[in-house]
Amino acid sequence: MPLPNSFKRLARKALEEDSARNDITSRLTVSASSRSQAAIIAKDNGVVCGIEIARFVFSCLDRSNEFKIHKHDGDRFTYREKIATINGKTRAILGAERMALNFLCLLSGTATATRRLVDKVRGYPVTILSTRKTTPTLRKLEEYAVCIGGGSHHRVSLADWVLIKDNHLRASGCVKGKTVNPARIARIMKKIRRATSTTIEVEVENLSEFIHVANNLPDIIMLDNFPIENLIAAVRLRNKKYPGIKLEASGGVNEQSVKAIAATGVDFISVGSITHSPRAIDFSLEF
Repeated sequence: MPLPNSFKRLARKALEEDSARNDITSRLTVSASSRSQAAIIAKDNGVVCGIEIARFVFSCLDRSNEFKIHKHDGDRFTYREKIATINGKTRAILGAERMALNFLCLLSGTATATRRLVDKVRGYPVTILSTRKTTPTLRKLEEYAVCIGGGSHHRVSLADWVLIKDNHLRASGCVKGKTVNPARIARIMKKIRRATSTTIEVEVENLSEFIHVANNLPDIIMLDNFPIENLIAAVRLRNKKYPGIKLEASGGVNEQSVKAIAATGVDFISVGSITHSPRAIDFSLEF
């Protein structure tokens, strides 16, 4: 794919942060005329993501380099497989090495974590979603990695659609303690619909809140930390009385629990861990 300008800006910023054009070690140890060939090697198994960003990072320091891709974004790889080879100015390869690998490590980690969840729920009509629990300023990159892994993303930002969470319900007086105020919820929903035609999603924490919210027919209801039996009950209620509402399961999702959650019949499963704490995939650059 053509690399978005926003990704290019992040790559340039990373090189600037690393003072890649002022690599004193390489200047003092390697001749300016030296050229080398190096390979990016996987140190783990996983799913590639960020290879075009890596290519761009190397090109920023040496536009004449030859960057050959052996594994494209979305491809699976195994330990010691060659991901790409670079032929160019030695100083430039050394200067770009760490930033190129950092992008690959981070994004391949997210893509791999997402693919593992997607593989677990294969066969169920459910979508794995990322959340806004992303690294500040890197959200677009991380959401791209989620999509490469086979998932999708939730709201990109607070402006995308209305998502009424538990704190909104409490701050607006819709919920006090464990008491739900149905009239207040109805007034809030009417106010939102008068103000915007965007998607409306509401987070609920129990079946009582679910019923009161569902009566107002939002587009999506987020079932936060529902045990499996309550997810099943919510899906049955939705299917019987509110067939137009989509259901999203959220909270504590992992590789061990995701298949059972998918089997309940929810439409979406949102997972914060694929962006806030994926295990980075290790790569090395070898001359």
